[in-house]
Amino acid sequence: MFSFIKEYNKLKPAIMNVIVSEFFIQLVNATFMNILPLYMSRKGFSDEEIALFITFRFLGVFVLAVPIGNILKGRIIKPFFYISSILVPLFGLCIVLCIYFKLTLLIYVSLILWGASFTFMQIPITPYILRNEAKEHHTLGIALSYSTWSFAGIVSGIVIAVLDRINPLFFDEEKILILFSLLGFGGIYFMNKVNLKEEINDAKSNHTQNKKQKNDWVLIFKGLIPTLIIATGAGLTIPFISLFFDKVHHLGKGDFSIVSALAAILVAFGAMLVPRIKNSIGYKVAIPTTQSLAVISLVALATTQFYSQYSIAVCIAIVCYLLRQPLMNMAGPMTSELVMNYVGEKNREIISALTAAIWSGSWVISGYMVKVMFHRGYAYVNVFLITSALYAFGVLMYYFLILDYGKREKQGLI
Repeated sequence: MFSFIKEYNKLKPAIMNVIVSEFFIQLVNATFMNILPLYMSRKGFSDEEIALFITFRFLGVFVLAVPIGNILKGRIIKPFFYISSILVPLFGLCIVLCIYFKLTLLIYVSLILWGASFTFMQIPITPYILRNEAKEHHTLGIALSYSTWSFAGIVSGIVIAVLDRINPLFFDEEKILILFSLLGFGGIYFMNKVNLKEEINDAKSNHTQNKKQKNDWVLIFKGLIPTLIIATGAGLTIPFISLFFDKVHHLGKGDFSIVSALAAILVAFGAMLVPRIKNSIGYKVAIPTTQSLAVISLVALATTQFYSQYSIAVCIAIVCYLLRQPLMNMAGPMTSELVMNYVGEKNREIISALTAAIWSGSWVISGYMVKVMFHRGYAYVNVFLITSALYAFGVLMYYFLILDYGKREKQGLI
């Protein structure tokens, strides 16, 4: 059942160390994603205020994404990873302190800088793997990189649950956020172990030619449409899942952390299965099937609010959440590789940057939309059902992209 794990031993040690460093950054990310809204709620911030604050985290990514993508071509990527490994946990600590003292302006600034710090790992990681790993191992590297979010969620969820059982009053949201921010600095150690001479010759030799050639904007636009739709939907839901379970089903941080850890285990298992799944049934079946089942699970999760007064509702919500998480995330490594191959080698850096910009920009818009909807009295179920509709449309657009990918592949263009 777990024999596929041995396949990841084929990855270069340097690639593995970079991915482990990414894990420590995701450790901070996963903890803040679940606990930060709860911490702000305990400090007296309203749901709509929390939604507005969260948008500023993604604004930082949106602003820096494209400039970083343009800088990457023909340059060594390792220094970018160092920047992220230092600044992500540092600004995480700043956010906690600013919320504690209710320094509203500095909360906004810290969240923007915190989000911007993620771009130095988030954008270069896939081009780094494609540039420095053997072609036959690309899917392995991308899948493992995607899995860092899940592994971080597992560790974060288990540790928080254990601390909550030991002393829930002492290990409150504030101390948990500080603890994981400090743990985030562990990524620096693994970056120090990366001694790979990066493959940048091809990028350098093509740099002048790429300046003269226009980017294939038609292909780039086609490749990004499904991402734009799904990212917008995700921004309406993912940052507010912990609040949904807290406000609708009265699930505390300890219990929700256990659920999050279980979901992360399933996501990690699913993501690491991706290379085998892709080789067995291909993009055309794997991507639409997993995403469609995830949409159905999200609809079932959302509608538990209609009967939340019954004890069975929270059980159904947890089961749906545990199904939705791995199903939706399994498609991530496949869609990333699909789009990278679809747009071609010379567009890799810009597509990676634009993807990050779209995710962050759409989450800024989505976060503001959620703020407006909360202000107007929208229930969580309404917000989540809007997400489901956007997801369904995004799945359809991915299917059309896969069909076009097949045509271009037959024509020898891929």
